Amino acid sequence: MKLIGYLLVFCFCFGTASAQQGLPPKPKLGKNDTIRVASAIVDNEYIPWIMTPDAQIRDVRTFKTPLDRTNFYRLRYNVLKVEPYAIYAGNRYRQLERDLATTADKGKQKEMVKTCEKEIKDLFNHEIKNMSITQGEILIKLVNRESGNTSYELVKELKGGLNAFMFQSLARIFGHNLKQTYDPQEENDIEAILNSAGYQYHRN
Repeated sequence: MKLIGYLLVFCFCFGTASAQQGLPPKPKLGKNDTIRVASAIVDNEYIPWIMTPDAQIRDVRTFKTPLDRTNFYRLRYNVLKVEPYAIYAGNRYRQLERDLATTADKGKQKEMVKTCEKEIKDLFNHEIKNMSITQGEILIKLVNRESGNTSYELVKELKGGLNAFMFQSLARIFGHNLKQTYDPQEENDIEAILNSAGYQYHRN
């Protein structure tokens, strides 16, 4: 048994030494080479490799008429103007959901909802009220894109069904529909504009 054990140790050491002899020499490091990276052996040479972000390759958009070009760039302007507000609404709603989950106290939950409502009202009074009808319509769609809920659903959850109905009726007067949803397949121009600006669609 001892003989077999010695043979196994010898074979292991010999195999390890042989494997090490087949490796290329390690590169010499300078004084500024302080970042560790993974490497692979290619053609008997160590090649460092680093994970990089995905690169998006898109076709150059062409337009049939000057009017098509004008309409697209007007849409692009409107989309990029309202998207930050949609992101804010989505983030604030998710934060409210997390806050509400931390307590079962109805009084504290009501206070949290009022705080959220005040922040959104302040934003409306300073920024959103000056938007055009077209920008308002796009914002309603993008709120659904960012939060997963329609604007009507958000109002209903925060303020109740009666208030949601009243807001919906008021929105209808100005040509809006708070129940409007966002479909990236149907809104391919808006989706392309957002993706090109780095606003990825992350909701299932």
